[in-house]
Amino acid sequence: MKNLKFKKQGLILTGLIFLIILMLNFISGFVFFRFDLTTDKRYTLTPSTVTMLNNLDDVVFIKIYLDGDLPVGFKRLKNAVKETLDEFRVYSKENIQYEFINPSESSDKNTRSEIYRQLYNKGLNPVNLEDKDDEGGVTKKIIYPGALISFRNEEIPVNFLKNNQAHSAEQNLNNSIQDIEYEFLNGIKKASLKEKKSIAFIEGHGELNKYEVEDAAIALLDFFKVKRVRLNGLLGSLKDFDAIIIAKPDSGFSDKDKFIIDQFIMRGGRVLWLLDNVNVTMDSLSSTNNTMAMIQELGLGEMLFKYGCRINYDLVQDIQCAQIPINTAIAGTPPQWTPSPWPYFPVLISLSQHPVVKNLNVIRTEFLSSIDTVGEDPDIKKEILLTTSKYSKSFSAPVRVSLDLLKQKPDIREFSSSNIPICVLLEGKFTSFFKNYEQILPQEFLESKDIGYKNKGEYSRMIVFSDGDIIKNLVRKKEDKFFSMPLGTDPWFSKIFYAGNKEFIINAMNYLLDEDGTMLVRTRELELRLLDKAKVNEQKYSWQALNILLPVLIIIGFGLYLNWSRKRKYTK
Repeated sequence: MKNLKFKKQGLILTGLIFLIILMLNFISGFVFFRFDLTTDKRYTLTPSTVTMLNNLDDVVFIKIYLDGDLPVGFKRLKNAVKETLDEFRVYSKENIQYEFINPSESSDKNTRSEIYRQLYNKGLNPVNLEDKDDEGGVTKKIIYPGALISFRNEEIPVNFLKNNQAHSAEQNLNNSIQDIEYEFLNGIKKASLKEKKSIAFIEGHGELNKYEVEDAAIALLDFFKVKRVRLNGLLGSLKDFDAIIIAKPDSGFSDKDKFIIDQFIMRGGRVLWLLDNVNVTMDSLSSTNNTMAMIQELGLGEMLFKYGCRINYDLVQDIQCAQIPINTAIAGTPPQWTPSPWPYFPVLISLSQHPVVKNLNVIRTEFLSSIDTVGEDPDIKKEILLTTSKYSKSFSAPVRVSLDLLKQKPDIREFSSSNIPICVLLEGKFTSFFKNYEQILPQEFLESKDIGYKNKGEYSRMIVFSDGDIIKNLVRKKEDKFFSMPLGTDPWFSKIFYAGNKEFIINAMNYLLDEDGTMLVRTRELELRLLDKAKVNEQKYSWQALNILLPVLIIIGFGLYLNWSRKRKYTK
């Protein structure tokens, strides 16, 4: 009787569990939810990513060329890519499809070489590795840590691996894993973009010409429509643009041109200011060892002051700097060029976590000035994006610049200023520079339908950088043709490349025109959990023995316990 009662209760309990499972399954068909129990929420996509994936109206197919026999670090990267794309597929309602491909799978050398060539031409960067095995042997491998995103007729390359010279291999790998969501989001956005926003390079004030900014302009074409515009006092000259770049002007702006730019900002237009307040170039040092760095009046200082910052009339020196060649040969002998640090060319390493500069590669600059943030307008948020190193100093202009500095060993004690600001982000609702000047403004300014004068602006953003050369690529002339070199190419040393210059320009414009929060994905932080390699090697065999013997001992122990338990039961 008692056994029958227990049997009945067991059947009821089983039935209830079955019903609960059925109900949960039914509810899950209508209510979508996912749980991420990790402390850093590494499996949780940002809202902007989820929104974009939900809005996909066609299939995005992704080929990831990261498969085969991979080193441990790249296996981590592959797993992170797979986990991210699995999340993408769920939120995209199966509109994200992907496959992993081993580009080195073929045993034929010529076939492999042809595949490598095709991938490189499509924009994927190879990595040459020497992988050591446990026995000390070395094998050479070519790996393509990247993917090709296909959407309709568009194919976009995505490179995962970061190669920041200021970071260790482990840090670069972890940063690569952190940015996987952003890289895919950015790639899908580029491939599926229906309408691009417009950027104008301003002309007419001695700005860099089209050849000198060509590499940056080409890179920006992936995201935006890019044109060059001469203001010429035409009030409606910027009405069709979303952002402007003012790249290294060398002459003053008229009041009318300043009014056009000011009202462009009041209407929500975005600006990247790349300005030199002090005029000095290496060309001026080519004939003599000395030159004077003179103040360069652009007429923009008061405008920027009104918006919330000031570029000072000074020159910055930094211990952390690029090198230039110096002739160290004895007089009367052939020249012998030796690389020597030139403190007037600071190399910037970003420490900020802001999405514009987070994990940015090193940036090469020339003849920087310092920047101060000013004013207490509650409508304006100010953030310093880039600074010099902790060993730097500045000199007020006019100041003499001499190549004799190269002959002296820098005294670190003299570089007593640290982290001098040289790039600032301003965002919010700006007050017009021309507010309270309405009475003296020409009527055509105030009544123009192309302008629609405002003394208080809509929400806008601007980035101010105290160096115009950051966007300038080298230009070579062959016969009557000009050829632009990649932005970041060192003028003297072909093996040195500063990838951060182009990265900064692209990130800056993407952030200035980011309305859906895409750039905020770059602020993600994943904790780097690394094993202590020395301890692993020391305790390797102990752990191997434990992993082999422990399961066997547990099974033997469990068997002995069962045998003892049965003997005890039947003895009673």
